[in-house]
Amino acid sequence: MCCEISKDGLRFWRIRDIYPSSMAAESKQSVSPEFVLRTFGLGKRFRTRWAVNNLDLQVQRGDVFGFLGPNGAGKSTTIRMMLSLVRPTTGSVELFGKSLHQHRSFCLSRVGGLVERADFYLYLSARRNLEIVGSCLGGVDRKAIDQVLDIVGLADRADDKVKTYSHGMKQRLGIAQALLGSPELVVLDEPTSGLDPQGIKEVRDLIKRLSADHRMTVFLSSHLLSEIEQTATSMAIINDGTLIVQGRVRDLLATTTGVVWIDAHPRDQALRLLRQQAMVSDAREEGEGLVVTVRPEQVAAVNRILVDAGIEVRALAPKRSLEEYFLMLTGGASEISPRGARRSRNSAAPTPSV
Repeated sequence: MCCEISKDGLRFWRIRDIYPSSMAAESKQSVSPEFVLRTFGLGKRFRTRWAVNNLDLQVQRGDVFGFLGPNGAGKSTTIRMMLSLVRPTTGSVELFGKSLHQHRSFCLSRVGGLVERADFYLYLSARRNLEIVGSCLGGVDRKAIDQVLDIVGLADRADDKVKTYSHGMKQRLGIAQALLGSPELVVLDEPTSGLDPQGIKEVRDLIKRLSADHRMTVFLSSHLLSEIEQTATSMAIINDGTLIVQGRVRDLLATTTGVVWIDAHPRDQALRLLRQQAMVSDAREEGEGLVVTVRPEQVAAVNRILVDAGIEVRALAPKRSLEEYFLMLTGGASEISPRGARRSRNSAAPTPSV
């Protein structure tokens, strides 16, 4: 099921209903592939501008996949091509091991999507809004509606008018709409946009539960570094429509940077000793520990120096955040920030296929 806002008002539809009835629904019973979503050389050109450029993505079953990039990087365009709402200029999309172009009904009947923002009939209750959406699915029973309301934490407000909801509650109700029909893949486009910190936390916790408790694969697009770092298990970084990197979040962030955090006691003695070492280019206090800049191959030697001096080393770990990782990849050239700054567009575009 998908939701979109048009000039004529709010429209809900099953993604599979935008195709001709002659495309018979295929059985959901099939061998589960390792990847629920893959794109191959995916590209979209608007006149002379490439919004998405030669994009190859791989999303494994059960992942919370973070799709990260600044505003205008091509995230929403990519999602619309994934949901067959926009026709690609180049490349292809594969869902559940099948070509989206050749098996639209089969693929999209297993996908729930919330594109851009959620909207509702404000004078109706949450339950009634979901009943209306359910009618577009051919009818959804009360039990299924109660279930999705419980999943998103709105069961106790189900019969309240939506106009009384906070922005965060409306976002969760939008996710409930996407969950009707029990999709295997849930695609969420900037679900925390415009939320306050409490609302962001509520949506973040919900996304984690969808994966952990309900075994759904979640494709989450965002321009917020912290959101991806705290929520996603895998990620891809896109800028100017071009893929920069993708992989498991923990693996990408675990790559040594030469900056380590050390919990050592007594701390002041450890700091003085480290500053005397030629191998240490910088050492400073940060929070409850020390941040030390040293060549990766010399980290063990630093630990040994502290221990041999009788200093208790309680913890030692690489220090890296997603923001630091992104800046390392891009050379710090204003690619992205927690506020979503952009860089200039100078990527080469592929030649469109005929």
